[in-house]
Amino acid sequence: MKRTLFMKSLLALAALSLSGAMTGAFAQTKLKWAHVYETSEPYHTESVWAAEEIKKRTGGKFEIQVFPASSLGKETDINQGMTLGTVDMIISGPSFAARSYPRLGIAYYPFIFRDADHLLAYSKSDVFKEMIEGFRAKTGIQILAYTYYGARHTTSQTQFTNCAGMKGLKIRVPDVPAYRATPESCGANPTPIAFAEVYLALQNKTVDAQENPLTTIEAKKFFEVQKHIMLTGHIVDGLTTQVAPHVWNKLSDTDKKIFSDVALEAAARATAAIKKREAELVAEFKKKGLGVHEVDRKSFVEAVTKAKPVTSLGFDQKDYDRIVGLK
Repeated sequence: MKRTLFMKSLLALAALSLSGAMTGAFAQTKLKWAHVYETSEPYHTESVWAAEEIKKRTGGKFEIQVFPASSLGKETDINQGMTLGTVDMIISGPSFAARSYPRLGIAYYPFIFRDADHLLAYSKSDVFKEMIEGFRAKTGIQILAYTYYGARHTTSQTQFTNCAGMKGLKIRVPDVPAYRATPESCGANPTPIAFAEVYLALQNKTVDAQENPLTTIEAKKFFEVQKHIMLTGHIVDGLTTQVAPHVWNKLSDTDKKIFSDVALEAAARATAAIKKREAELVAEFKKKGLGVHEVDRKSFVEAVTKAKPVTSLGFDQKDYDRIVGLK
């Protein structure tokens, strides 16, 4: 009788242990992935795809909810949230990461990239790998992928065709020195305004102009409150997919590879969509009645390199030369 009771106790303990092990094996980690872009944009749709793909490839281990359109805060807020532990993943311009690791900010130096393919070559280069490692060493945040955001052009209520024509223009730019470099070099008045507030600022004429890629001008409907688009192409922009240290450091090597592979695939998908849409939009904006104008880009390049040489913004000339030399 005692032996029977003993065996039953052992079986009960084994069942409890197995139940605990199974619960641990299938415990789900919920993560918050934030960004400031609209739900119609590839940065969001591909983030949603990536969240589902990570869930699938990890056997349901991670449930990732994507929060678009500044719903978890402005871009500064979500970047801070990565270190505070309130946000787990983001898609964001590396200009914000450069506040903690300034070397990353060189990607915003005007005219450093020839086009989208040059930026993508940079994202795979040794110099960028060095920056990823340096940023992680400084902050613990892991950069997984680089997505093409678009060539930044200038919209305004008035047309201009060269650098001199920008003089006196009150233009919204992100609050980053490299973004201010072109308008300042041309005598404009750059005015930092949060991304979510730009439409209203243009509508209320708080500012006369703004600068963003054609796809963003479409998504944010800036074309409704601006009459002209000048194809300045002064910055070829990109976004990085980042994972917070409180998440990254707990991932197994297998899960790290899954997160990295999926982020790279999502970035490639979003990049292809942006490049395709960017090529279509000039004609579509013209159909809407906007003026779309070529400009004398040489006048902008000369003004920036004279007034704001790369070293004056705190960047390394060697980094600049390595990036410009990429094929």
